[in-house]
Amino acid sequence: MAGAARRVEYLAGFGCPAGGLAAGRPRVLRHEAEIFVSTGREFVYAYDQGGRRLRVVYKFPDQVWHLEFLALRRALYVLCAGKGVYCLSVDPPGRSVDQAEQEDEDSELPSRVVAVDTGAFVLPDATLCAFTVLDDMLVTLARGPARWKMQLFAQRFAGEEPRLGPQLGEAEFCALPARSPGQQLAPRFLPVLCCLALHDRLRGPGGFTLQQALFGVLFGADATLLESPVILCGFPNGQLCCAVLKTLAASGTAPDVPKLFVKILHHLEEPVVFLGALRTEPRAEEGPLGEDAPSDCLVVLGHHGRTLAVKATWDRAGNPVPDLQESRLPGPVLCAACGGGGRVYHSTPSDLCVVDLAQGRAPSGPAQPDGGPGGLPSPLCPASLDICSVVALSVSPKAPKGGTELLALSAKGRLVTCSLEQSSEVPRPAPVTAAKAGQKIKELLSGIGNVSERVSSLKKALDQRNRALTCLNEAMNVSCALLSRQGGPRPIVCTISTAWSRLPPRDLLVATCLLENRSTHSLGRGWALCLQVRPSTCTPELGPASPALTYTAPLDQLSPGSQQEVTVTLGPGEDGALNLPITISCALFYSLQEVMGAVLTPSDALEHPFLEECPPDILSEQDGICLPLGEHTVDLLQCLRFPGLARPSTQAPGMQGPASDPVDTFLGTLRRPGSEPAGPSSLRTQYLPPSVASIRVSAVLLQDALGAGCTGASLCCATLRWLLAENAAVDAVRAQALSSVQGVAPDSGEVHLTVREVAVTDLSPAGPIQAVEIQVESASPANLCQAHHALVSRMQTVVAAQAARGSSPPELRLQQLRQTLARHETLLREVQALRDQLCAEDTVQACAAAEQLLQVYGQLRHPGLLLL
Repeated sequence: MAGAARRVEYLAGFGCPAGGLAAGRPRVLRHEAEIFVSTGREFVYAYDQGGRRLRVVYKFPDQVWHLEFLALRRALYVLCAGKGVYCLSVDPPGRSVDQAEQEDEDSELPSRVVAVDTGAFVLPDATLCAFTVLDDMLVTLARGPARWKMQLFAQRFAGEEPRLGPQLGEAEFCALPARSPGQQLAPRFLPVLCCLALHDRLRGPGGFTLQQALFGVLFGADATLLESPVILCGFPNGQLCCAVLKTLAASGTAPDVPKLFVKILHHLEEPVVFLGALRTEPRAEEGPLGEDAPSDCLVVLGHHGRTLAVKATWDRAGNPVPDLQESRLPGPVLCAACGGGGRVYHSTPSDLCVVDLAQGRAPSGPAQPDGGPGGLPSPLCPASLDICSVVALSVSPKAPKGGTELLALSAKGRLVTCSLEQSSEVPRPAPVTAAKAGQKIKELLSGIGNVSERVSSLKKALDQRNRALTCLNEAMNVSCALLSRQGGPRPIVCTISTAWSRLPPRDLLVATCLLENRSTHSLGRGWALCLQVRPSTCTPELGPASPALTYTAPLDQLSPGSQQEVTVTLGPGEDGALNLPITISCALFYSLQEVMGAVLTPSDALEHPFLEECPPDILSEQDGICLPLGEHTVDLLQCLRFPGLARPSTQAPGMQGPASDPVDTFLGTLRRPGSEPAGPSSLRTQYLPPSVASIRVSAVLLQDALGAGCTGASLCCATLRWLLAENAAVDAVRAQALSSVQGVAPDSGEVHLTVREVAVTDLSPAGPIQAVEIQVESASPANLCQAHHALVSRMQTVVAAQAARGSSPPELRLQQLRQTLARHETLLREVQALRDQLCAEDTVQACAAAEQLLQVYGQLRHPGLLLL
């Protein structure tokens, strides 16, 4: 600023963390000779400028975000992060800090430290982010789950102690970005509050009195007629909103009220960091410009230097209209303050600048037809004060005539005063030398480079968003294609087949999942095939159920018409057991974290200030779209192996027969020396008598179910092929036209399947009913149960399909059916009684009950009822 003489004086030094103080939290307040300093940590310093000494230090439980001093009550209000609002009496204590102690900049704290306890709480609230104080009211701004919430409280003073009165009203403001549950991150930018009024007696310590014309064009006729103070709010997303206090207080806290008394004035498109008001025109009445003159200009500053100045001017009809001017100042803005003479002071990391909003303006009458008073200089030309890294700033209200005194706190924690003495000459541009011209050119080129980098960064962010939107659109198309198909062919199919694989030291059952994309959409980044394998649940007597396992396979650009295979191992485990049946559930999963993670994570907080409100972990790994494809059940009939069917020449090298059963090996060692060797079948026959279960099915029912499968083969051969249709050895069974086959179960036990035609003569009065009996024989009760369960599951499907077609069974003898059902009910009651005896403590009795229970189970399952 031309014609200004600067004098900087050091007052005191305060401790600061490594790297200096961060902007946005430090505060400096001044009342006569008292100075209150907050560096953004948990300490508030009370400094006596007249005595040049630090009188007391207040220690709070957490970081201090905001200070306000109510001079009438000599009360210091403090907002503590995550705690709430405290109120302290600032009467000087009996003992102050020595001069030698306070001059030591490197000392963390002086000896006089006052720990602030909960007794000083005025309003405990962990969500508070800003507040302001009026003479008899406290206005707070809290971060709610989805929106900012303003609350208005009455204040009562009993002597020197403030007491919070009832809540008078509340209002909700602009929406907030979503956060993860339980997330407690300190915001980078805090909201800014300012009280604006028409009378001095209604304003608070941080408020301003506005000219009536400006007050009216900003807040409307209702606020002007009510002469109500107005709270102006600047938010981190750039919105500038206001609320009329008298209207808010009269409305109470009704649920339909909060949105009615909130007005959005402007959107700065960057975080608002300063709100202020000043006077740019001399007063109409005679006399010098006094400090109590109402302000005629509202000033709003953004973090990156965007500035909004609002004045009231008049149109040709003589009606007041707002005059808004947006401009760009050097940034980022660390702090700012309004001074006399229409000047705004703002700090950047490299300089402290002053902008004169009254430059070249002469007073005019309010009836000028060409716009009258209220015009602002364009463009705004900031002048340097050659002071850098100021993070908190305050303008002294009592400065020498014709000058200004600034109180500043540097990033290094130094408190200084800067006196500016203005000359009476009209400011003129300083002459430009060659050195200054070169420096100016360098600054312009540097600015061009910064703009180019920012454009590149924004282009990269835009490309990321476009790619993410393309992926989301493709995912939506795939989801609609899968969910809209009801009964028709599915556009994406997952087919599962099982086979035995030789993986030393034992054979393993492997499931191969073939995913086919029959749609017109591609499955690329973010898509994965999820397979959940759930073994059969055991009864409590046999032990707990095996846990389900989930396998996830990312898809590599599955284009239309292509396929991808995923292989998982089903068992058996180390103990050789395989809990059948096994259910395999297939689903497509689309991960939003993988696709949107790079978009929601800011690469640089300064380049992307609005993404500060969106933390990187806003989406978890479980967030996404899950599309079920179907289920497949693997039972014993699919897992049987038939080593006797394969020819020796066709057996793959390295593929051996099933490992010998430990029971057979043990029984073989018990034979007398010299006796003839016996194979596993003869040993099981001699020592472990086989169990038998059977199912009888009407020949007509089977012929309808098999359809074309009966062509060229007997009904028994076709039935055996149908039962083993999902087994890898079905081709060998089909080639030899077998109706009986002996297989090996996963635990190396033998299972014998026999299909034969029988005639049931005692059910129908019309004559014998031709039927097919499917018999399972095995020495292992577990293998018998699993095979019988697989047969029953297939027959249930056949009977359900026959019932859907509306076929009626033949005429039956009801008396015979009643006798059969009564016999089965008796057996079931005997089963329940024997199961109760298994819990007895007598071992002999329990073993006898178990042996008898196996016999009853055999009677229930062989022979079974006829399925018609």
